[in-house]
Amino acid sequence: MDTQGLKQSFNDAFGYTAERVYFSPGRINLIGEHTDYNGGNVFPCAISMGTYGAYANREDDTIRVQSANIPDAGLIEFKTTDIAFDQSVSWDKFVRGVMFELGKLGHTVDHGFDLFVHGDLPDASGLSSSASIELLIGNILNEEFNFGLDQLSLVKNGQAVENDYLGLNTGIMDQFAIGMGKKDHAVLLDTNTLKYEYVPVELGDNVVVIMNTNKRRELVDSKYNERRSECETALARIQAGGEGFSTLGDMTQEDFDKDTYLIDDDTLIRRARHAVIENQRTLRAKKALTAGDLTEFGKLVNASGVSLRYDYEVTGAELDCLVQTALKQPGVLGARMTGAGFGGCAIAIVNQANVASFTKAVGDVYKQEIGYDASFYVANIADGPRVLEG
Repeated sequence: MDTQGLKQSFNDAFGYTAERVYFSPGRINLIGEHTDYNGGNVFPCAISMGTYGAYANREDDTIRVQSANIPDAGLIEFKTTDIAFDQSVSWDKFVRGVMFELGKLGHTVDHGFDLFVHGDLPDASGLSSSASIELLIGNILNEEFNFGLDQLSLVKNGQAVENDYLGLNTGIMDQFAIGMGKKDHAVLLDTNTLKYEYVPVELGDNVVVIMNTNKRRELVDSKYNERRSECETALARIQAGGEGFSTLGDMTQEDFDKDTYLIDDDTLIRRARHAVIENQRTLRAKKALTAGDLTEFGKLVNASGVSLRYDYEVTGAELDCLVQTALKQPGVLGARMTGAGFGGCAIAIVNQANVASFTKAVGDVYKQEIGYDASFYVANIADGPRVLEG
């Protein structure tokens, strides 16, 4: 849906013309998976797919929202004060949640508005559709109600919606990658300190292909929180042994090898090992990309995928099929799952000349082995949230 189509949908829903059109991207993570809540580094980038919102102010205290992606929800209406968490509501929980968390900071929405939303991110695919809409709503309200917040504050507010309002034990990577996105750059983010730097993503004749399993995953219902708890337990055992590490991200591989005996549980050792070594891999990947060593970068991407499959165990048959098949194709530098796992998407770094044959070959094997189609998209690395029109 283009901007004109979105404005027409707004007109169809509400009977008048939208004042402005906003956009908030999705994200992929090149490397550094499940490190954000372990105090490590991540290396994500915003992409050109995302969430669009056509907006207009109202003079009363009524808020009306509608989503092209969830037609069964219809037009949803509520008052500006009706924003406390309610498990029974639909996707408008994100609108209410952003308002609720902003209100805790003293920023209140003092009149109503109408909003029509359309996203071209597949839902529950690991491309951060939730964080995308959180940053869309945050940026809209910040602009329309003159809150004067900087983008980092809106990023933190989006994470607060996930953690405090919705009860998801997620890290800050998704919101940060989206809110701080920069065209043709990835963001190397230290999740311990929130220090970050932009790194040009110069892949030569290669592109990043997103491979969608089309298997839905729900973070609340998956083993995401279990993995986080396992890492916290492993860290607590290391700390109880007298070591002064605040997070697993503080440890080098040498530190971890020395202290492994303190964990004394094979499963917890594997979980913590992934967190520690993935963090080191991420720093090495940044250096390789900066130096133009794409072969080394691809090897590190592959190693990340192996660790996620065997040490962290967050892949599954669908992701494994995509990644393993991708690695057998000509012109592929590296491939791995991206996002939380348990379904969702994988990425592959593919020579542009091979993209068509790559998607056909991988798609054919996936259909044969899994029984339904995968989807493929070339990832264009894009800027963060912005006003498109008005």
